[in-house]
Amino acid sequence: MTFEDVNKIYPDGTKAVAGFDLEIQDGEFMVLVGPSGCGKTTALRMVAGLEEISQGVLRIGERVVNHVPSRDRDIAMVFQSYALYPHLTVFENMAFGLKLRKTPKSEVRSRVEKAADLLGLKDHLDRKPRALSGGQRQRVAMGRAIVREPAAFLMDEPLSNLDAKLRVQVRAEISQLQTSLGVTTVYVTHDQVEAMTMGDRVAVMRKGELQQVAAPQELYDRPLNLFVGGFIGSPAMNLLEATLERRNGGLVAVAGSQQIELGDETLSVRPGLRNYEGRPVVLGIRPEDLEDASLEDGDATGRTLQGKVGLREALGSEVMVHFTIDAPPAVTEEVRELARDAGSEAPKSEREATLVGRFGARTKVSDGGSVEVAVDTRALHFFEPESGLGIYEGDERKGTA
Repeated sequence: MTFEDVNKIYPDGTKAVAGFDLEIQDGEFMVLVGPSGCGKTTALRMVAGLEEISQGVLRIGERVVNHVPSRDRDIAMVFQSYALYPHLTVFENMAFGLKLRKTPKSEVRSRVEKAADLLGLKDHLDRKPRALSGGQRQRVAMGRAIVREPAAFLMDEPLSNLDAKLRVQVRAEISQLQTSLGVTTVYVTHDQVEAMTMGDRVAVMRKGELQQVAAPQELYDRPLNLFVGGFIGSPAMNLLEATLERRNGGLVAVAGSQQIELGDETLSVRPGLRNYEGRPVVLGIRPEDLEDASLEDGDATGRTLQGKVGLREALGSEVMVHFTIDAPPAVTEEVRELARDAGSEAPKSEREATLVGRFGARTKVSDGGSVEVAVDTRALHFFEPESGLGIYEGDERKGTA
């Protein structure tokens, strides 16, 4: 499946998808992720034939399908609402599309029973949807897609109506099912945890445009820009305004009264930082790369932050610690957009930043107390403030698909 410079422009001039270039390999599980309104569902609906393509070319296999009716595209779609017929049994719901195509009865039964076996629904074929749990209903919707044996599955936030525990269970089931079937799958979600755990590759979208397409771990380790860095990861990356300065022969990231020495390992991974001496940067620190300094095994000298604890959330195996430091938070357009999407406000203070650290369960920090926080400098992220691009090799890096 290939998007070639695909655009969706509505009659009022709104550009929902712009310059979309993406090649999805046969059998690949591709996840489209991004904030609400970023164009990911519109892109999926163009593949389904539910939205017209304004410009560009869409291929499924070798065939251009821009003007091919939805029913002739050999795709099957799974919606977030399940879209089951309440008056039909599970068997009848799963068989509905096959019967419309006048598939022989023996083949209908064979396909439905095979799919029901895969999905653990064999004992529920005579039930109506109202007698099923949310997870079971979603499996029926999956079964209806599977029996069609399509060239591609399209899934639009299929887990959004499930509770948290069921989401974890069903997303694992969908991943295993896709692997066993080997069918090309395009999966849309707003939940970046779903994206990271399910996708062979993940395409991050913002304002109708692709920001980065990569394997989940690459998105996490080497985000192409500040938006991707801030969107991928839970809790989100902490972002500070900083300046790189040379002190005692080495580079130091200075943020307010805080300073972090950057070791040789950091500079070897991001040699472009040497070009930013004396210049401002956006410094990104993931919560999992912060630890209570008293729990550190090695010497944390030169790589600690001094803060005051505002909130301590004990989760059993770890403790989420929200603490304030004397350093300016980064407030860029990307940061504001990410805050809006998360339903929170961008930082208001220009002098104090509130960070989140994922501390070990043995930490003794308490609400309102002081804390010294060790930073894993090997895992720091740096972004150019104006363009938002990640600083890696020192060259101007462009968005990639």
